[in-house]
Order: sequence, then C-alpha cells, then structure tokens
Amino acid sequence: MKGEYLLKSKRVLIVDDEPEVLETLEEILYMCDVTKAHSFHEAKELLKNESFDIAVLDIMGVDGYTLLKIAINRKVISVILTAHALSVEDTIASFEKGANFYVPKEKMSDIASYLNDVLEAKEKGQTSWWWWLDRFGSYYDRKFNSEWRDKKGEFLERLKCRAL
Repeated sequence: MKGEYLLKSKRVLIVDDEPEVLETLEEILYMCDVTKAHSFHEAKELLKNESFDIAVLDIMGVDGYTLLKIAINRKVISVILTAHALSVEDTIASFEKGANFYVPKEKMSDIASYLNDVLEAKEKGQTSWWWWLDRFGSYYDRKFNSEWRDKKGEFLERLKCRAL
C-alpha cells in the first residue's frame, strides 16, 4: 500500500459501539498497534491514561465529540468515522471542533489511505482537510446535492482562513 510506512507501528485508538466495526478496522489497520474501545467511558480512560498517535472516533453511541475534545487536548490526531451522523452539518461541525478528517463508514475499507493522508499532510505542515476535500468533494456533491453545494463555499472560506 502506498504510504503504509507512515502508519507502521502507529498507536491507534478505535472507538465504536459496533463490535464488527472495531474488528474490521483492526484487520484493515494490521500495520498499526490498535487499541479498541466499545464505549465512551472506556475510550475516555484510555485517552487519559495512554498515549496514542491517532484516534478514530464514531460520533453516535460513544459521545464522539466529547472524546474528540479530550483527544485534541492530548494532541492526538483525530478522525471521525460515522454512519448515523453522516451529514453536511456534522462534517462541518467536526472540522470546526478540530477533527483532522471525517470519513463515512461506507468508505471504511479505505481508512488506511485516509489516515495516511492525514499523516502526510501533518508531515508537510498542511491541513488535512484539503486532502479530505480532494477525497470526498465529489462524493458529497453526489450524496448531498444542493445541501452541500450551498455550504461548500462557506466551508472553503473557513478552510482558507484556517490555512493562513
């Protein structure tokens, strides 16, 4: 896999209330040192007491936004992975709250590539959200149609301001 070396041996916390999602992600991220958490409380304790390079957080069922705040305070790269909260509003909220990437669960099979994007952007001193836009811009155009097009300009302006 291209760029797999960036993920090799990274400590990754995966938080989701769906056991099959945790198992699938652990298999996909075989090159990483993966720790799984099934609940908010379990993830909160892990974030507070252990060191991680990356946290992959669900929003629903595990209070992902509170975990995002904890992860950011601990300087852990944070990626949102969601199905039920897949919306333009939650995407923008994740960006605003400091997540490094936002991935629809239906695209979970490519999570290693997305995590690599985030690590590569960080290595280059760039925001990973430009990479996100490259990966998911056309997907959002198709999935959310006018709802995304109406907010896309505002999102791009926010992104440009953050990049300055």
